[in-house]
Amino acid sequence: MLAALTGLGLSTAAGLNAYIPLLVVGVLANVTDAVRLPDGYAWLSNWGVLAILAVLLLAEMVLDKVPAVDSVNDAIQTVVRPASGGVVFSATSAAAELENSSWMTQNPWAGWLLGIVMALAVHALKSAARPVINAGTAGVGAPVVSTVEDAGSFGMSLIALFLPVLVIVVLLLFAVLAWWVLRRARRFRARRRAARGHHPPG
Repeated sequence: MLAALTGLGLSTAAGLNAYIPLLVVGVLANVTDAVRLPDGYAWLSNWGVLAILAVLLLAEMVLDKVPAVDSVNDAIQTVVRPASGGVVFSATSAAAELENSSWMTQNPWAGWLLGIVMALAVHALKSAARPVINAGTAGVGAPVVSTVEDAGSFGMSLIALFLPVLVIVVLLLFAVLAWWVLRRARRFRARRRAARGHHPPG
């Protein structure tokens, strides 16, 4: 159970930022015993790989804070973030061995699938919310929200690895937030359609 919560927490973090949970897992696998990577994922703790991820993270953090550019970046990340979610879920599912739970280790595809779906769901929410936030704040909200998302990704990664039971609470809060954001996004689109209807082309 804890292994699954760790995987879900990390893939949720990947939906916010593809590179932060990968870096957290890779660095901790190198410097602590908190993360034990399966043989097939040893590359994730390679310092050269981690350096590349760090560069990609810096680029992501800059692009995601620029209005309009952030939406283009989100479109590109539609593939990257779910893939990252699949990787971090599977890379940490080795914890299932420590719990004497064999199902996850015997069905590695399940970790990939759950990680991809979870990260994709979070990414979809992020992508839907950002245009609404940009329009509602004239772009001022983009860097603020992006910084909060980065901090959330980092915090969620640490919670998933060290306090996985709390992942349940975070996911419940995320579900409430998702409902609120989607509701606001629908209202925003409805207002835009109504505004266009009141101004017929001349």
